[in-house]
Amino acid sequence: MLSYLHAFHAGNFADVQKHAALVLTLVMMQAKKSPIACFDSHAGSALYDLTSERARKTAEADAGVQRLWPLRPALASADWQPLLEVLRRHTGKDDQLQSYPGSPAWFAEFARPGDTITAFELHPTEGRSLEAWASSAGVRVVQQDGLTGLLKRLPPAQPRLLTLIDPSYEIKDDYGQVADTLIRAWQKCRHGVYLIWYPILTSGLQQPLIDALEKGPVRKILRSEVMLEQPPERGMVGSGMLVVNPPWGFEPRFAAMMNDLRGIDRLGITASQTWLVPE
Repeated sequence: MLSYLHAFHAGNFADVQKHAALVLTLVMMQAKKSPIACFDSHAGSALYDLTSERARKTAEADAGVQRLWPLRPALASADWQPLLEVLRRHTGKDDQLQSYPGSPAWFAEFARPGDTITAFELHPTEGRSLEAWASSAGVRVVQQDGLTGLLKRLPPAQPRLLTLIDPSYEIKDDYGQVADTLIRAWQKCRHGVYLIWYPILTSGLQQPLIDALEKGPVRKILRSEVMLEQPPERGMVGSGMLVVNPPWGFEPRFAAMMNDLRGIDRLGITASQTWLVPE
């Protein structure tokens, strides 16, 4: 199925959590000079117009980044600043966010000379938008299933690896395929850092992914979840991130960022963090 378009969901509360984790990981990994091979398994478009018909149809950003933006002075952790600096360039004259970067754009914002970015996208419409942007951003676009493409390119030539895996999970089999891909990728490149996003659903469809990784061979998996205080009766009620091999010191710094979100009453979010699998 290729019906999913992230433009309907860009900038929602799940994107805030996901991209906060991605930016913090990038910044922390770049404390060392050695180059990083970056892979984005389901890249989507690089930029999303928050005023577009698609974005306004669901208005999910209104309860995510658009609600957070005017409340940003309440974010105590200094680790929010790199992300906020990027978002500031996406505002209009009224200081309102007009657009939102997708994951390949976040990678590109922080890439250094020597770092490489490979973005996989199978959807033809998303792929065309991505390619039009990527030509000037130094991002390699591959029109291929990202899970298959990732495994073919591991281990990378660079000494370090950062991978974001975040399919739409439109297909129930995606949960099992993500678990299998992560295990196989880890076996090929055990020192790599892997970020896996998953939705938390009223149906509980995400649980087999969690169970497979908890019982599997991959070690050192940090689990972070944010939940809506007033969830819908059906669908996504929360957002989860699994971080395999997080950089040293990531755990308390990311917890502080998510606690900032929990501490802002108007966001309506709770947060938790624990080790799914210890080292």
